[in-house]
Amino acid sequence: MYKVALTGATGMVGSRIVELLRSEFEFINLPQQQLDITNQNQVWHTLLNLDFDFFLHLAAYTNVDRAESEQETAYKTNVIGTQNIFNVVKKKRKKMIYISTGFVFDGKNPPFSEDSLPNPLGYYGKTKYEGERVLEHEAMIIRFDYPYRQEFAAKKDFVRTIKSLLEQNLPLKMVIDSTMTPTFIDDIAFGLRYLIQNYTPEVFHLVGADSLSPYSAAQLIAHNFNLNIDLIQPITYAQYSQNKAPRPQYSTLISLKNKFWPMKTFNEGLKLLRNQL
Repeated sequence: MYKVALTGATGMVGSRIVELLRSEFEFINLPQQQLDITNQNQVWHTLLNLDFDFFLHLAAYTNVDRAESEQETAYKTNVIGTQNIFNVVKKKRKKMIYISTGFVFDGKNPPFSEDSLPNPLGYYGKTKYEGERVLEHEAMIIRFDYPYRQEFAAKKDFVRTIKSLLEQNLPLKMVIDSTMTPTFIDDIAFGLRYLIQNYTPEVFHLVGADSLSPYSAAQLIAHNFNLNIDLIQPITYAQYSQNKAPRPQYSTLISLKNKFWPMKTFNEGLKLLRNQL
């Protein structure tokens, strides 16, 4: 059984990965209290004598808007932290998997595959791309977009946020002229299982089978959970973007390499989610 050390094991994505795959891999959780990834000495001393086969690096600074004003923190976490971990993993000759994001693209000529050239717009995307460049061609990079899952008390993803607001009969303004690629976290976990077992140091996209506008996504959520669709009103990307960090307008991600796990469409994922909840 492979031993997988990981950061971010208690986060929204990491906790579900551990939950679904713990019978197949031995997970070694490295919480922030135990491992400050920005502290080079602490990373070195913690990892050097730790017995693992893979290092799965999920932890990141992910607040897209706040990254613009907290650039030092975002950079230290997403770039320096990644470098610190990779230095030790490389020294030990172990394998590393780095989790990245569709925010490394500019959203201008979709769709974006593993072969597309990153050109991030906002500081969050820039730091995640810098993190990719730290270990390019020497570790596996997995990108996904807008992950969602069954109940997770610590944080609401966009699906449960929209569902909660509609349940409270609150009006929603959703963008009609942009795209997102919602990704069911269970699919990420099962795709990752294959990639660990068939490791190669290259880029993979584990993304949902379709892309749609936030407006259409909200309508599907309302439809699947029998909520009031009339509460959802369209706005433009330009209206939404005022006073926000720059984001890719058309975040349509596809995979040219995923022949190993069938990813769900957003509607298929919502139907499964409805049964799980």
